[in-house]
Amino acid sequence: MIAIFLVLKKPQPVAQPQPVAAAAANAQSFQDKLQQLDRAKQPGQAPAEVHLSSDEVSAAIAQAAGAIPLAAGSSSAPVSSTDVALTTGQPEIKDYQVNFDGDIARGQFLTQVAGKDVWVTLAGHLGSNDGYATFVPTEFKVGDLNVPVSLVNDALQKRLAEQRDRLKLPDNVSGIKVENGELVMTQK
Repeated sequence: MIAIFLVLKKPQPVAQPQPVAAAAANAQSFQDKLQQLDRAKQPGQAPAEVHLSSDEVSAAIAQAAGAIPLAAGSSSAPVSSTDVALTTGQPEIKDYQVNFDGDIARGQFLTQVAGKDVWVTLAGHLGSNDGYATFVPTEFKVGDLNVPVSLVNDALQKRLAEQRDRLKLPDNVSGIKVENGELVMTQK
């Protein structure tokens, strides 16, 4: 009975919703920083590194999903990813939050399991190998119930392998990692 309660309980959020204006500015900042990776390096110059905050990444995801218009509006209502249901695969994700803490990437997702809304929290080390993003989990929660990573890691790695084509890094990016609470992308 306690386990069912914990599974259905909404956990503490990993990030707070952003006002629309701030989210639009963060999405624009994300795009501006990515353009730095497109600039050609001068001979002998070190590859460019772009540091992205979790707010910038969250805003870019929301913009890609259509929750934030491409041109910034003047609304001050908070943008929550609940405004958009992502339909790019199974299961359907209704809400999401992203946060970076130290070298850990943490995501929290709302989906349906057996007809009930359930929050899934996943944390771990984001990296890259041979031009593809990698993820090594350190935490897995369903609702407020901690699940040992060893129970889900094999299934998660299998799912990531099935989605390998979606994990390919852009041609101008040689690597990604989370460091000091930021997503760091390195130019090729």
